[in-house]
Order: sequence, then structure tokens, then C-alpha cells
Amino acid sequence: MNEPEQLIPLHGGYRKLKSFQVAQLAYDVTVRFCDRYIERRSRTHDQMVQAARSGVQNIAEGSQASGTSKKTELKLTNVARASLEELRLDYEDYLRQRGLAQWPREDARRAELIAARPATADDVAAWARTVHDGHDGRHGPGGQCGSKQKSRESIQSTKSTYAEISANGALALLAVACSLLDRQIATLEKNFVEEGGFTERLYRVRSQRRNRG
Repeated sequence: MNEPEQLIPLHGGYRKLKSFQVAQLAYDVTVRFCDRYIERRSRTHDQMVQAARSGVQNIAEGSQASGTSKKTELKLTNVARASLEELRLDYEDYLRQRGLAQWPREDARRAELIAARPATADDVAAWARTVHDGHDGRHGPGGQCGSKQKSRESIQSTKSTYAEISANGALALLAVACSLLDRQIATLEKNFVEEGGFTERLYRVRSQRRNRG
């Protein structure tokens, strides 16, 4: 015998959603990136952090609201997706405006980060150091440099290299998060069309109870 449909089904399990986990990681990485490479008082700093936060918060809020409103869940999940797209454009702008390379989607370094399944911003930082060390290794040992000017140039070059690696790492994470959200939204749309929302569920539950009575 089939279990009767619940008026308010299980909901709010957003912490188990892969989209939430990756978006939260991208948020943590973005906070670090902005604090290190973007002026803290700038509008861009605040916008990037808020866009990253919005992606995480709206996934959670939509999941929590799903018990009584599938429409709200769908709307908020779309807002999360839009926020992460805005953040992705900010990273792309950062690279373009500074003459830094945006790695193609098939770049092996991006694939290595995704395959490593990083769980924390520290994991992403460790990947960035590995990529940076490999980058330096390709150039071989440099000559002796006694001038402060060359020393400053070396420090600036290292910072730019790390910024490029970090921004591309964030873009790789955002690509995963956006892809997961696209699939999540498609599933939510399909379920909403086929099953309706709270009003339709209320009607079905009432009908089932009347029939049992």
C-alpha cells in the first residue's frame, strides 16, 4: 500500500546538495581572493563578495522554502544561479583588465582542481601553490639580482601569477556550481509542471483523506 502524500514533505536538506557545497567553497575562495587582490574599500570588492554570498544563501533559502512553495524554491534557485553568473563575469573582467590569461575550459590545470574535489579554501590554495611551483619550474633558475628594482618586479610578478591562478581556479569552481544549478533548475521546473505546487498538493492530500474516511 502506498504511503499517503505529506502536506509538507521533507525539505531543507540544502547542506547535502552538491550545488550548495561547491557554491559555498566558491564563496570562501572569493572572500580570500578579494581580500588579497582587490582594494577592500572598492565597490568591486563588496560586489564580488555579495554575489558569492547570494549564490549560497539563495540555494539554502530556496531549499528551506520548498516545503510550502516549490515556486519560491525555483525562483530563489534561479536567483542563486544569476548571482554566480555575475560573479563569474567579475572574475573574467579582473583577468582581462589586467592582461592576465583566462584559461580555456579544457585546460589541464582546471581539470586537476576539479578532479581533486577540494572541500575547503585551504585545499584550493594548496592547488594554487602546486600550479605556481610548476609555472616557476618551467623557467629554470634565474641569474643573480642585486637591485631592489628587480626584486620589486619579481614580487609583483609572483603576485600577478598567483592572482591569475586563483581567479582561474575560482572560475573552474563556478563553472561546476553553475552546471549543477542548471540541472537542479531543470529538475525543479519539470517537477513543478508535472506535480504542481502547494495548492495542488493540498488538494491531493484532502482528497486522499476524504477517500480514506
